[in-house]
Amino acid sequence: MEDNGRALAIAAHPDDVEFLCAGTLALLRGRGYEIAIATMAPGDCGSVELSSEKISAVRRSEAAEAASIIEARYLCLEERDLAIDYDTRTRRKVTSLLREVDPFLVLTHPPVDYMVDHEVTSKLVRDACFAAAIPNFAGSGGEKATGGVPYFYYFDPIELIDHYGNAVDAEFVIDISTTYATKRKMLMCHASQREWLLQHHGVDEYTESQRRWSAKRGKERGVEYGEGFRQYLGHAYPDDNILKDLLG
Repeated sequence: MEDNGRALAIAAHPDDVEFLCAGTLALLRGRGYEIAIATMAPGDCGSVELSSEKISAVRRSEAAEAASIIEARYLCLEERDLAIDYDTRTRRKVTSLLREVDPFLVLTHPPVDYMVDHEVTSKLVRDACFAAAIPNFAGSGGEKATGGVPYFYYFDPIELIDHYGNAVDAEFVIDISTTYATKRKMLMCHASQREWLLQHHGVDEYTESQRRWSAKRGKERGVEYGEGFRQYLGHAYPDDNILKDLLG
């Protein structure tokens, strides 16, 4: 398959991407784009039975297996759950990731979501998209600056709602009906999380939540399954909607 460029999805934890934008990543891969999936942390707090080190190893492996389904590269920045800091050290680390991957398109969490790791990740990724093209801003790994600011999008918040339970509208919805089965298969790689969500969140519907959210977005567009996005249009960021143009 010919590669047309690179798209990067950055989330706080393993399985966030599978819930919220994996169908879109699968579509992009099918059109010849390289895909990289990164997480800020390895999900080290995602167990009530295993130690942080042991569950981290399990979840890194699950994330890599899920990524491999769409021939994507998986990377972890090795921060820690509930300890992802919005500071210059972490900003340099995310900037180095952007420079290493050099994507034309970046996806991440929205600024308002249900927990702090998602929201801090959102701000760090926004900053890094801007900083990666500035040679005088040092990253953490010595990579060269990119050639410009990438297209930047927020995927949906968890449950498609804000802090107050109000529905969050998508700017546009990508039809993922043809890749939903792939999205579901990717999520099912994260087997360690069903028991964690059952015990901590009281949720025993791992794949059903994914289906319900995807179906809701799909209904808004008149298709079976969809994923919602909003484009970041701040100064210096590209303002033509390339994601919508590419995938319709």
